[in-house]
Amino acid sequence: MIQNTTLKNDLLLRTLRGESTGRRPVWMMRQAGRYLPDFMKLKEKYSFFERCQTPGLAAEITLQPVDQIGVDAAIIFSDILVVPQAMGMEVEMIEFRGPVLPEPIRQAADLDRLIRPDVEESLGYVFEALRLTKKALAGRVPLIGFAGAPWTLLCYMVEGKGSKTFDLAKAFCYSQPGTAHRLLQLITDTTIDYLKAQAAAGADVVQIFDSWGGLLGPDDFEEFSLKYMRQIVAAVKEEALTIIFAKGAWHSLEGMAATGAHGLGIDWGIRPEMARELAGPVVALQGNFDPAKLMAPVPVIRKEVKAMMDAFGEGPHIANLGHGILPEVPVDHARAFVEAVKEYQPSPENGKKHRL
Repeated sequence: MIQNTTLKNDLLLRTLRGESTGRRPVWMMRQAGRYLPDFMKLKEKYSFFERCQTPGLAAEITLQPVDQIGVDAAIIFSDILVVPQAMGMEVEMIEFRGPVLPEPIRQAADLDRLIRPDVEESLGYVFEALRLTKKALAGRVPLIGFAGAPWTLLCYMVEGKGSKTFDLAKAFCYSQPGTAHRLLQLITDTTIDYLKAQAAAGADVVQIFDSWGGLLGPDDFEEFSLKYMRQIVAAVKEEALTIIFAKGAWHSLEGMAATGAHGLGIDWGIRPEMARELAGPVVALQGNFDPAKLMAPVPVIRKEVKAMMDAFGEGPHIANLGHGILPEVPVDHARAFVEAVKEYQPSPENGKKHRL
């Protein structure tokens, strides 16, 4: 069941449950990362997967933005590609190039190399990092866990590297749909095990990142992505509050809302008013500040935050970026974003529309 640990700041949880709050919660995707000088010090000493797989380091990194930026939630430092690793694939993280999977999945026989892992055995370091972080937070803010959506993980597992279009992954699905669905189901089953264990280890909320969902049209998104995220939400939503973030897939917000997820992340490619119309009045919307705007002068950031907050109008809203924070963003600018959300007051013409 969803944990009811006493929290000093439970704004995120109350917003996801549709309860009234004094102000809107704020956190940032990739908030534990390369824009923080203390993170860069650890990056110089430890490789990427050393940081992910050493619970003490992952917990330390997770806490940095809570301590230094003042966000209303912590999100565990990890990576979506730990799941393919646990399933038996080699994953390398190469500087200036990104993830590389040297032996990608290209045909049915390749699935024989994969397993549905015992997540406690293969991903126990994530759960230990969650437990350490939960203890260190001491109830200050909620803790978010996460996983990649099956479609997004398939993209990397088939392509073998990052891509802007993932043409090989899409061709795989269209030319070998039976094999693609077998792979997607195996990823889904593993992800359900993984997220349930994250909830048991202390995650109050879990977010499903479908970073490449926007590469699919509405029918293909239903076929290769949403039907699997639907399974995950149904299996996990009684154990942790759930958020789906499918970048670029605004066309399917209505379907995503129908999964029963508590929150839906949106990017800056859709107006908040349209997102609310598509998603309906109940589900919390999360987003949708363009991360590049955090490079603007602080007064501009504050003005743009106010415009974003006004645009979301009625209904539950979690202030966030429309994608992960950029490594070049000055720390003071990230802090200005968070402070502007906390200080926000609706414009007079919008004041009656907001349910806080």
